[in-house]
Amino acid sequence: MRSEVISVGTEILLGEITDTNASFIASQLPQFGIDLLYVSQVGDNPDRLREVFARAWGRSDLVFITGGLGPTQDDITRETVAWMVGEADQMAVDAEQERILRAMMERGGRRMPEQNIKQAMLIPSAQPLANPRGTAPGWWVEKDGKYVCVMPGPPQEMTRMWEHEVLSRLEKLADGILVSRTLKTTGLGESTVDEMLAPLLSSTNPSIGIYFRSDGVHARISAKAATREEAWRLIHPVEDDARRILGQAVWGSDDETITGAVGRMLRDQRLTLAVMESATGGAVGSAVTDIAGSSDYFVGSLVTYSGQSKVDLGVQPEILAMHGLVSQQTAEAMARAARERLHADLGLGITGIAGGDELEGQPPGTMHIALWDGDEMRYSHSRYYQGRAVAKSRAVLQAMSLLREYLMARAANAEG
Repeated sequence: MRSEVISVGTEILLGEITDTNASFIASQLPQFGIDLLYVSQVGDNPDRLREVFARAWGRSDLVFITGGLGPTQDDITRETVAWMVGEADQMAVDAEQERILRAMMERGGRRMPEQNIKQAMLIPSAQPLANPRGTAPGWWVEKDGKYVCVMPGPPQEMTRMWEHEVLSRLEKLADGILVSRTLKTTGLGESTVDEMLAPLLSSTNPSIGIYFRSDGVHARISAKAATREEAWRLIHPVEDDARRILGQAVWGSDDETITGAVGRMLRDQRLTLAVMESATGGAVGSAVTDIAGSSDYFVGSLVTYSGQSKVDLGVQPEILAMHGLVSQQTAEAMARAARERLHADLGLGITGIAGGDELEGQPPGTMHIALWDGDEMRYSHSRYYQGRAVAKSRAVLQAMSLLREYLMARAANAEG
């Protein structure tokens, strides 16, 4: 089946927002054996919308459209789709969709402006797609053996609609289902993972692909079958073999993040964590608290930059005087101070140079990270620079990897 994606919105063309919807849809289609051939971006202009929509309708079996479903005059995606399929004169307000829309606004304590009524309109070929996260329902249009899936532009609305309204419809169109399990590793290079999994790589269904990503090397196991259940039955034994071969290098799978994996281990071992971070500006604390339930194990983060602020928070001034702001010794002192000041089981200290000029003879991208549990000190050091933002994100990964190694060793000792 030939498909394409059209992202609607002048704000995309102006660079005001990033079109993440198209990449999300592209990542989802392979599991259904649907070929994505074209991706287009178009502004809120009637003539250009008609041109792009008509071209898509003429060459593709399935068209995904996101954006342009709001209540304002320049939101004309519905009207253009109705024109595209020849039902512009049959577009009308659907009573049930109007009821849902008015009830949603009433629950929010708002009176519905009458211009919002356009969001309740349907054409004969369209089925509404529920959108409990916003006021714009989507459309699923079937006509002349072709399909159009219209979804709202805000990603949080679009992804929810995709998961709850669109996936089941796509499964009915697919002649086979492709599913994947991604195993995420740390501490191993891409070629090493490839060599370790070599005995499994000759398989074609399931197949295995090795990829380097920002959070480590991933091994993606994919299988295709008539049903999702059958595809998973093909994957499970290969996944078991891959996990056995890769061992403790596997820290998570699929959509799991390393901060989520570490958080689960902290919770399981009933440990609390405190952080004192410099150079990262609170990035580690932010990443940890992105995980639901992090209050079970995360005590807090102390963000400090100057030497005096470090002293005020418990770092001995003689350490700074002797070793400087950016050093192993300072990171270790920060880890001790974080644990003691915030009364946690574990203290994590991070100091470095996220960007700018060389400091104390060390280049940008230098990071010193230490972990202290009251008895044992662990330390990690790296120098890697591709800009300030990348340096900070890599420091988060490095810190979580150090924590994971410690927690795994602790769990192994407990079992032994």
